Amino acid sequence: MDIQSASSVVLQALTQATSQDTAVLKPAEEQLRQWETQPGFYSVLLSIFNNHLLDVNVRWLAVLYFKNGIDRYWRRVAPHALSEEEKSSLRAGLITNFNEPVNQIATQIAVLIAKVARLDCPRQWPELIPILLESVKVQDSLQQHRALLTFYHVTKTLASKRLATDRRLFQDLASSIYSFACSLWNHHTDTFLQQICTGDQQAALSSLERTLLSLKVLRKLTVHGFIEPHNNMEVMGFLNAVFERLKQFLECCRQFGPGSLCREKLEKTIILFTKVLLDFLEYHPWPFIPLIQRSLEFAVSYVFTEVGEGVVFERFIVQCMNLIKMIVKNEAYKPAKNIEDSKPENLEAHKIKTAFFTHQTLTEIGRRLVSKYFLLTEEELTMWEEDPESFAVEETGGDSWKYSLRPCTEVLFLDIFHNYSQTLTPVLLEMVQNLQGPSNVEDPVQMLMKDAVYNAVGLAAYELFDNVDFDQWFKNQLLGELQISHNRYKLIRRRVIWLIGQWISVKFKPELRPLLYEVILSLMQDPDLVGLGAESKNLYPFLLPVIQLSTDVSQPPHVYLLEDGLELWLVTLENSPAITPELLRIFQNMSALLELSSENVRTCFQIINAYIYLSATDFLQNYAEALCRSFCELLRDITTEGQVQVLKVVEIAIKVSPVLGSHMFQPLLPAVLRGIVEGERYPVVMSTYLGVTGRILLQNSGFFTSLLTQMAVEYNQEADQLLGSMIEMWVDRMDNITQPERRKLSALALMSLLPSDNSVIQDKFCGIINISVEALHDVMTEDPETASFKDCMLMSHFEEPKLTDDEEPPTEQDKRRKLLALEDPVHSVSLQQFVYEKLKAQQVLMGDQGFQALMETVDTEIVRQLQEFIHGM
Repeated sequence: MDIQSASSVVLQALTQATSQDTAVLKPAEEQLRQWETQPGFYSVLLSIFNNHLLDVNVRWLAVLYFKNGIDRYWRRVAPHALSEEEKSSLRAGLITNFNEPVNQIATQIAVLIAKVARLDCPRQWPELIPILLESVKVQDSLQQHRALLTFYHVTKTLASKRLATDRRLFQDLASSIYSFACSLWNHHTDTFLQQICTGDQQAALSSLERTLLSLKVLRKLTVHGFIEPHNNMEVMGFLNAVFERLKQFLECCRQFGPGSLCREKLEKTIILFTKVLLDFLEYHPWPFIPLIQRSLEFAVSYVFTEVGEGVVFERFIVQCMNLIKMIVKNEAYKPAKNIEDSKPENLEAHKIKTAFFTHQTLTEIGRRLVSKYFLLTEEELTMWEEDPESFAVEETGGDSWKYSLRPCTEVLFLDIFHNYSQTLTPVLLEMVQNLQGPSNVEDPVQMLMKDAVYNAVGLAAYELFDNVDFDQWFKNQLLGELQISHNRYKLIRRRVIWLIGQWISVKFKPELRPLLYEVILSLMQDPDLVGLGAESKNLYPFLLPVIQLSTDVSQPPHVYLLEDGLELWLVTLENSPAITPELLRIFQNMSALLELSSENVRTCFQIINAYIYLSATDFLQNYAEALCRSFCELLRDITTEGQVQVLKVVEIAIKVSPVLGSHMFQPLLPAVLRGIVEGERYPVVMSTYLGVTGRILLQNSGFFTSLLTQMAVEYNQEADQLLGSMIEMWVDRMDNITQPERRKLSALALMSLLPSDNSVIQDKFCGIINISVEALHDVMTEDPETASFKDCMLMSHFEEPKLTDDEEPPTEQDKRRKLLALEDPVHSVSLQQFVYEKLKAQQVLMGDQGFQALMETVDTEIVRQLQEFIHGM
């Protein structure tokens, strides 16, 4: 591809590829795709995105195509690889100048240079680093920034390479440029601080951006560039300087209000300083030992004393807590169990920690963690009132302890309590003692403090085992607090339930449990206690014994606890993120419950379905056999509604797990086929029969064939003859099916019998087409823009629904069902496409003349409607 002659053509294609009109966009994209492997194409792209006079969108697209080309065609061994001559020319062109005026494009160019550097630097591109080092020294502000931006991305990319030879090359690079990188960082940092003092905010912001980029470079060099960083004076000098710079930058925060651009950049830089320390500690725990004392002094003073007031912000507090936590629990800083086996470094680090964490320091940290950082904020309380489910998720934080203040605080508390429990246990018990008795609902501070202290006692349950008589505390204090019904006391009720959940598996007498369960089940009417969502798993140690007792018909309390217990069981399953052995084990209670045939049987079926949605394989392998026996007993003497409930379980099981579901419920299936062939008189039952059979035929056709053969023996007929009777009844009773999903399922299932040279199936071809056209009418909607039909049941991806204030958020089961729908043929296969492909295959099988004769068996109006649906395919 000649650059001069091709530039205008490629430019035109790129311009068209930015169009909003798909008629223009698609051909342009296809043309660009074809050019990807043409020699010279990337040279043309380079000339286009380097031309600052062209449209920004076009230049942006040129950069993206270039970047994608590096991934696909830059390596020598890649199919259609770029020639070495063109690559050499491109490398030179990429670093000719650093004057890109658009920030977003500049970042993309820096990233693509880094991608090339990952493959070619330093061997094929030895001039890259020297040119970057020279370019960051220039006086021109724009060129300096763009070169520094590129320098950072190149450093970041080279630091990420993990092969031994690549790491050695990066270490050589680090040694050669580290001094320069430190000087660069100090220069920009000093310039920024001077500009802040003179009040030149615009210039300060520009210098701060350069400080940030040069610090990012130093972070990668410091953490990944040295095998023994503690032996390098410049590295250790930089790390010690970080503490002083942090203090200077934190003081600068006082000059800017929250939300201002300068404050935002300042906070970003401060966080980067802390990342330098955290990364170095993670990758080089022993070289970090000389920094332990200073790190602890710095972090503790800003987070747990008045020093930090007015300057600290949440993310910084989180980073400081992470720094303390990583030092406290680091195995490299603990002596071996046998002191003689300890290395000198272990002992030195342990000595530093022991000297720092005095009784006074630990007491202050413990008190402040609980009384300051454990307190619920106004924002959290408001969230609880307005959206309790989101509050439960936000509070527990999942895996976000490194980034979110509340879970980070709790993790730090646990680690410090575990390592220094002798000192902190009396501190916490004193806080508990000060809050004995019911709290004053008119005193919100006291309520919040009790919530915080109870939270701490729950978290430290295993550490407090020998120091707290939890049974006495439950009887004398906690039980009474659960029974206080005042609306404002719900904060404490909720926390007490959680607290008991933490202790019940640690220390709680069995004879107290029935009393506890009665109280808890009465509290299940409190929406603030049930709306926990996926985080309900944290209460399993408490919830599951409640469910076990209240649904066990051999236990006397079930008489008055059963209804609430079943509701709790169902809610727990619906909100469970994953199956657990304990949750699975409770299902042993179900067989006896089904025998009761009480008014609670509908809830029992909902529970069974919830288990299937939660973990079909585990559940069916453990319980399907027993469940099948129970269902066989039930079907002998059950209402029509009960019969439908049983069949729905089977249908769901086959939908979720076609092979396992069909196999496990095989004893029930002959009755289903028998019901179809003999024309079941109740429409709702017949509809369910056809739903179950449709699932098997469509999703487990081999099993369907064997089942049909088995039934043919019973009827003393040929299997084909029985199949014909079944299809005939299916066509006749299609109107019994009212749900559009099942109607589409029927069409998919019967069309799946094609192509076929079986005379029986060909004999029923007319009926199969009738059902398919009916279903097409049900599911196809016309797109007014394209005047074409589309299947309205197709789902391509899962989206969290947008909720109004009155709507409940989806349960975990709701999410599971939607994800399952993405794999369900009813929602993943276009009926229009499926019918077309099956008819085409039948035509190929029979030939045009034979197929035409087959089509003539179908009513002409039906054929016309069918052709209208599949026209254009």
